[in-house]
Amino acid sequence: MNFYIVIPAHNEELFIGKTLESLSKQTLLPKKVVVVNDNSTDNTKIISEDYAKKHEWVSVLSFKSSNKHLPGSKIINAFNKGLKTLDNDYDVICKYDADLIFPTNYLEVLAEHFKANNKLGMASGFCYIKKNEQWVLENLTNKDHIRGALKAYRKDCFNQIGQLKASMGWDTIDELLAKYHGWDILTDPTLHVKHLKPTGKSYNKGSKYLQGEAMYKMRYGFWITLISALKLALKKRSFILFKDYMTGYFKAKSNNVDYLVSQEEGQFIRNLRWKGVVRKFF
Repeated sequence: MNFYIVIPAHNEELFIGKTLESLSKQTLLPKKVVVVNDNSTDNTKIISEDYAKKHEWVSVLSFKSSNKHLPGSKIINAFNKGLKTLDNDYDVICKYDADLIFPTNYLEVLAEHFKANNKLGMASGFCYIKKNEQWVLENLTNKDHIRGALKAYRKDCFNQIGQLKASMGWDTIDELLAKYHGWDILTDPTLHVKHLKPTGKSYNKGSKYLQGEAMYKMRYGFWITLISALKLALKKRSFILFKDYMTGYFKAKSNNVDYLVSQEEGQFIRNLRWKGVVRKFF
């Protein structure tokens, strides 16, 4: 299978070389990798270009976006810049972070999963972070959810969900829309990916408001948003986060922010979320 990979990168000089090195050692090499150097002020561009000189399937695209930290929109805008440089001759398109180390068989195992199930739309392994000299599961979400750091989409699924939304919550919307269109999602617990920079380190209060706004834009409605916000806040042990999430939701509602999904898709999403709540508690 042909794997195309886009890696948005902003000031990742400490990690991008390790990510590209791990991709260069895959038992199934990617056909194309595009590093999107987004407004970096360090050596990200130089390191990436060194790998591009060594591997014909690596290319580097540099552009300048906002200096602001804008979770969701900034990284997907960079991804889309890279996507536009690619042709359509791929089976699987991947959006990977610039701070990952993949096991050598990672792409080969994903290819086997995609070949075995024609309805498999998305697949990944699991992120592990280093704590006390041990690599442990970065357990921020349910194990059936694919982390935004390591997304891989079958081409038909990617196109059917309308590709990726430049918004906070994009990595939840994609899965919900994939399920809406009847695609399967798979996370393989045998694939351990080292995540060198833990998620959320640079998030600020504005980012937390965006999380609540994303719940509004996904048409969660008040009760699903309340439950989701409470769950996330409890997981991170912060009541302030719960307040921020709900504030973001109500701000979006009062400002009539545009939805990211249709009414029909929103109804499917709410039904799916309610089923999850009922299954968990009853």
